[in-house]
Amino acid sequence: MTKYVFITGGVLSSVGKGVTTASVALLFKSMDYNVTVIKIDPYLNVDAGTMNPYAHGEVFVTEDGGETDLDIGHYERFLNMNLSKKNNITAGQIYYAVIMKERKGEYLGATVQIIPHVTNEIKQRIREVGKEYDADLVFIEIGGTVGDIEGLPFLEAARQMRLEEGFNSVAFIHVALVPTLKVTGEQKTKPVQHSVQELRRIGIQPDIVVARCERPLDPEAKSKIALFSNVPPEAVISNYDVANIYEVPIILMRQMLHKILAQRLALECREPNLSPWLSFLEKVTKSVKPVRIAMIGKYTKLRDSYISITEAVKHASAYLGIKPIFKWLESTDIENGYIDIEKELADINGALILPGFGKRGTEGKIKAIKYLREHNIPTLGICFGFQLMVVEIARNVIGLDNANSAELDPMTPHPVVNLLPSQQGISTIGGSMRLGAINIKLYRGSKVYEAYGREIISERHRHRYGVNIKYIDVFESAGFTVSGVSLDDESVIEFMELKNHPLFIGTQSHPEFKSRPLAPSPLYISFLSKASQ
Repeated sequence: MTKYVFITGGVLSSVGKGVTTASVALLFKSMDYNVTVIKIDPYLNVDAGTMNPYAHGEVFVTEDGGETDLDIGHYERFLNMNLSKKNNITAGQIYYAVIMKERKGEYLGATVQIIPHVTNEIKQRIREVGKEYDADLVFIEIGGTVGDIEGLPFLEAARQMRLEEGFNSVAFIHVALVPTLKVTGEQKTKPVQHSVQELRRIGIQPDIVVARCERPLDPEAKSKIALFSNVPPEAVISNYDVANIYEVPIILMRQMLHKILAQRLALECREPNLSPWLSFLEKVTKSVKPVRIAMIGKYTKLRDSYISITEAVKHASAYLGIKPIFKWLESTDIENGYIDIEKELADINGALILPGFGKRGTEGKIKAIKYLREHNIPTLGICFGFQLMVVEIARNVIGLDNANSAELDPMTPHPVVNLLPSQQGISTIGGSMRLGAINIKLYRGSKVYEAYGREIISERHRHRYGVNIKYIDVFESAGFTVSGVSLDDESVIEFMELKNHPLFIGTQSHPEFKSRPLAPSPLYISFLSKASQ
């Protein structure tokens, strides 16, 4: 019988529920249980695809083309497994499905209400994911905070599932902030107390309370949380700040969270086998050689906008035994002259041209690309970053005046990047890009082929525009050559690289989405290997 574990949040969002959820799931996977994880987002968007990165961080893309919450990325990286678009449930999906069923008459004339129709749809989707993965345990993170009005139907569905599945088949973990007053150094437990009280008012009694705090919980604070949350003291887990999020599973394991949860769910408590994970952490600890990486993008004020990229750099760095030092450069500031590009890039070892749609900041990226190319600095362009590499070389090497992407300047005389034929005639925005895992053919003898070590690879995508094949001959003659194309459609350019340069590679894909701590991206390894020389 499948067991279900719901993870809820306290009075503040973005305190680490996603990492906590991924860490607990990893512990049970390492105990040889089959697990899967669901992220519930109570917003009315159908998916994260149309959301501003400043509002919600990165849009993570799954193998099957789902545009999902960034926590799905955490789950995949920690569990070293691919998840589906079905693993991200939103209120928009739920209400849309209920309304469509009502329009088709599937409710047989009943008055459609939150209870039972919306809650039944939520429970059905959770159970379907469990069946699809043949999971022993399904971990369900409910986004937002316990007091959010839009989250109430999901909490109600969770409450009902404990009644329907049985007490030993559903458990609740509550993650809440325990702030420390800087003046006195005292850890304050009131935020936890109030959020647990709100949960209990809704009808949910947490079985485990995970306290997010700057430092390990004081005994007094732990006792107070246990008393007012109605849980045993050992079920109050201290999840304190760490420099490396991959340490969190070890912190939780040492406090026996897995044992407490296994007993609660009437499961055999096996010894977690985390030896590969510990080996990775040891590599991170021993990696001391600094390598300075410039991160050039337009959303640098919210680093979560590029979280998969920064994590991919960390994975590859640990593999190579180096320590990445990130230098964030806002491309809009470069564009507006607030950043002296020569000064800022003078001491870096490598650069990533980050993705990000829209015209703002593009000229700043192009200016940076020109400097990096001319100074032989290892450079990797991702998706839109690759497209701007194409524009820069078209302008400054080939001499195509006012060359641009048709996305940025529809009237450009040289649309070296244009709308893909498959995207023409599409009027909707959400879920209509070229999405998900696509097979790519690499050309032998290229740096990209050398990085991957094989001819056919698969990487995930999220784009509408691509390199205009009408200009390929002039790019090839200038030394900017095609090194990979779509296996199904060789007119879609996937990789290009510059000859006579240490490493100047652009990719239309997002290799970072498939990078894992225990299986780093080959392209990021190649890039960082060159940057560290």
